[in-house]
Amino acid sequence: MANEFHSWDRRYDCAVVGAGIVGAACAFWLARQQLRVLVVEPCEVGGGATAAGMGHIVVMDDSDAQFTLTKHSRVLLNGLEPKLPISVGLRRRGTLWIAADQDELDAAESKREFYRDRGVAAALMNAKQLAAAEPNLRPHLAGALLVEGDSVVYPPTLAHWLLDSAIKLGAVLIRSTSATSIIGNRLSLSNGHTIEATVIVNAAGASAADLTPGLPIRRRKGHLLITDRYPGFCNHQLVELGYLKNAHTHDPESVAFNLQPRETGQILVGSSRQYDNESTGVDHRILSRMLNRAIEFMPGLATLNATRVWTGFRAATPDSLPIIGQHPGNPALFLACGHEGLGITTSLATADIITDLVLSRPTNIPSDPYSPSRFLTVRDPELTTYE
Repeated sequence: MANEFHSWDRRYDCAVVGAGIVGAACAFWLARQQLRVLVVEPCEVGGGATAAGMGHIVVMDDSDAQFTLTKHSRVLLNGLEPKLPISVGLRRRGTLWIAADQDELDAAESKREFYRDRGVAAALMNAKQLAAAEPNLRPHLAGALLVEGDSVVYPPTLAHWLLDSAIKLGAVLIRSTSATSIIGNRLSLSNGHTIEATVIVNAAGASAADLTPGLPIRRRKGHLLITDRYPGFCNHQLVELGYLKNAHTHDPESVAFNLQPRETGQILVGSSRQYDNESTGVDHRILSRMLNRAIEFMPGLATLNATRVWTGFRAATPDSLPIIGQHPGNPALFLACGHEGLGITTSLATADIITDLVLSRPTNIPSDPYSPSRFLTVRDPELTTYE
């Protein structure tokens, strides 16, 4: 990471709160427009939900808005590929959406048509083809949908690269202090300083609602497990077709089969979701449910050695879409939060939208579905203070 430079008397064009992958992407995109950018991060760059993510760059189709955002972000990441260092770990693994039975295979066909009609290549696999592609899956699965253009990255390293790139363009990083309030175009910090910026971007993830009252963001805990090295055990990102239903339910708990092979030969296993659990510790009951679900699809997992288990908190919204855009009650405040489990995937598209909106120019994709105004109204006159 480039050296930090502390300056308290400058006026910035943009102050970005949070240096997870979304905040880092916003900083890079804004700095590329020759704007004076400040980033505030109290902990590690690429920490928080970024460090707890799988790094799956995947086109999702839970809604047209989700599809558009994830597809655009995948295109933007592919455009950066020639510049990315090997340490970012960008690999075109492709996603296999696993169909357990004929009903799910029919759903996979509908999914394929949805993708095809919107310009994303996808192909159906029958049971025999699936078994050949992933021999460690259990027998008698119905087939799968292969989306070859999906990829994986190592999220913390990508966040570091994005922020480092912003710093090379003149952005300033202030670390080890946190934002405590946003009033108009003033950002107050825990060390007693106040930063003025033309615009402020709240990209604080699960903590975004602490700075912007009224945001309907709930912390949703997740677990991940990684194994020892087993090269060749798995070849694609594997996701059960029931993942979307399990991931976007608002039940207190859910698990789904989601597995990723790493370049090291390790296997990353997910996923779980829990509301109303603020503990950072491992919940062995939910971890057991998650692993049992994975073993249902891939029995050989039960014989592998695990090396680490960790948890993180996703920032969930009621409609499972992120909040991206200008606060309706404060023209100096832009929001880039509420990405839940898709922050890695949608970080670049979020940054692209934020940059276009900050510069008052048309966005490359429609931004209305993600607008903060779907949740927020002008309630507090103090928020409209702008100088």
